[in-house]
Amino acid sequence: MVNMGRLIPVLQQRGHSVAAVVRTGSKGKLPAGCMAVVGDALDASTYMSKIEAGDTFIQLVGVAHPSPAKAAEFIRVDGKSGMEAIRAAAERGVSHFIYVSVAHPAPVMHAYIAPRVGCERAIRDSGMNATILRPWYVLGPGHRWPYMLKPLYWLAERIPSKRGAARRLGLVTLEQMVDALAACVDAPARGVRVVEVPEIRRGVTASAATRTLP
Repeated sequence: MVNMGRLIPVLQQRGHSVAAVVRTGSKGKLPAGCMAVVGDALDASTYMSKIEAGDTFIQLVGVAHPSPAKAAEFIRVDGKSGMEAIRAAAERGVSHFIYVSVAHPAPVMHAYIAPRVGCERAIRDSGMNATILRPWYVLGPGHRWPYMLKPLYWLAERIPSKRGAARRLGLVTLEQMVDALAACVDAPARGVRVVEVPEIRRGVTASAATRTLP
């Protein structure tokens, strides 16, 4: 998962003004220059008035360290916060909605995937211009053990019957995710666009970020 502290400075360096929804007492965790909007990610009414028509809205809220034991939390936090963000963004007329989903279909983590699939459907139904990013596992601090799986991915990508799944469910670095998100802010989608693991890895270009999906 990408946290705000990693993404906000990159957006600021690219000339964007950034506001972030935070809980009471968490203002001090934001990077300098970022406007704090005190609210509850599970209740859009607490922050909706701060959204301006034409804004770009990035939805990053999710349960940390996902595991099968957290199925109820995925619905309560990931699903609820996503749906509230979609509702608020659509009502306020944002120009671009960016949502961090998850790669699917996949053989595991069905409870984690389900609420995100529901949010993807709601995004499409909303009529907003949107970009949906679908990483599988993001490598970062404290999340290095999957590097041991890289030889297995290398092998799977060379077996025709497994190549598609290996690429779709590939590993991406935190830096690649931050770069992909920033690139999508710089070049908003028209319609709804899905960014899969291979594109996150190689970099989302400005020209590519304007392609649309039906």
